[in-house]
Amino acid sequence: MAKQRVEVFGYSAAEPSAVWAVAGDFCGAWHPAIDRMQAERDARGALIRAFTVKGEETLYREQLVYRSDSDRTLVYTHLEGITGADRYVARLAISAREEGGSVITWSADIEAPAGRAEGIAAGTRMIFEAGLAALSEKAEGEGLPEQVATPAESAVSGGASPVLLETIFVDDGPRLALTATSSQQGALLLFLHGIGGGRSNWIPQLQATAPFMRAAALDFRGYGGSALGPAQSTIEDYCADILRVAEALKADRLVLCGLSYGSWIATSFAMRHPERLAGLVLSGGCTGMSEAPAEEREAFRRSRQVPLDAGQTPADFAPAVVNVLAGPDADEEVRERLRASMAAIPAATYRDALNCFTHPPERFDFSRLTMPVLMMTGEHDRLAPPAEIRSVAGRIADSAPHAFVRFETIAGAGHVCNVERPDRYNAILAQFLSELPA
Repeated sequence: MAKQRVEVFGYSAAEPSAVWAVAGDFCGAWHPAIDRMQAERDARGALIRAFTVKGEETLYREQLVYRSDSDRTLVYTHLEGITGADRYVARLAISAREEGGSVITWSADIEAPAGRAEGIAAGTRMIFEAGLAALSEKAEGEGLPEQVATPAESAVSGGASPVLLETIFVDDGPRLALTATSSQQGALLLFLHGIGGGRSNWIPQLQATAPFMRAAALDFRGYGGSALGPAQSTIEDYCADILRVAEALKADRLVLCGLSYGSWIATSFAMRHPERLAGLVLSGGCTGMSEAPAEEREAFRRSRQVPLDAGQTPADFAPAVVNVLAGPDADEEVRERLRASMAAIPAATYRDALNCFTHPPERFDFSRLTMPVLMMTGEHDRLAPPAEIRSVAGRIADSAPHAFVRFETIAGAGHVCNVERPDRYNAILAQFLSELPA
């Protein structure tokens, strides 16, 4: 197979947000070559555009594999229509220009038999150059459109009556405590907290996601209303607990939504049971310490155990931890909620979780993530900065077959982005959930 790369650049006097309002509509028929355009979704919920071009009868189909509204970037792959194309992955990105306006970058990586690859590349360049001119003209002519909330955003924007929540205990093993919304048909959305949190951190998300599916927030072993097991907790224990919850709530399929430590556990579950997941939401983390060398993991564990070995409890060092977790815009109410979550953790539980976190059994194989994936992190997250999580999202998109990945940065938030900016977090989460198959 021969390889070709096409990359074209365009400039627009319109601001990046105005250009993205046009370009970000993956199924919009703004390109002058488009004759007919139709939006489809595959069995997982991944977005596909099916279209014909003027003067041809060929049906082309392309799947969106990566999207980021905060980065104004999308990546898509060819499924059907380009004869001889073995691989065709294109990327469209909008960025700010120093002189004002926007830079538009459109590229494609192509693999096809020798001789055919050159023809595909030449045709691609023509299409891209015509598209950039049309995109710039449309964005400059229309300007920034009025912001209209999506149905999903409207559903979580407030004004609805509070959702009734119930406490559920699962007792066939170490007791597990859950806060859950009322029973519904379909997948269960299960929230997994961070190492310094608890299920109460997810109350705003339980309220916001109730219109879409049944949701529950779990206390990990030893946290809140859940009991520690008889031995050191392992990732296998946590995955078994998730299966116990699914069985107790009669859910065949799950959407896992984790924060930090919970994201690592959610991804670990996805490695073992990808067929059980309808979706995966990872906030403020993913790989945990699974890619850190052994000496780094041990140094991390020892440094966190020093105050515990000195007789302190999480309540004693909660203020210092919150200073690291919280973003610069976090108000005192948010900081107090984070301190209270940390202070409620028994020392034995924190030590147990810390030992588990610093002894990961594997490095993740992202090709196993066959479900839709949403990754979010706070703009000011010191523990999982946007550059790191963006990189992981890109690796998943590159590794997973027919990936469907979205990455977003939560403006103004620190590490616990769902607590600091619940409105923005909930809107993105709700949109993701609304796109999953019923």
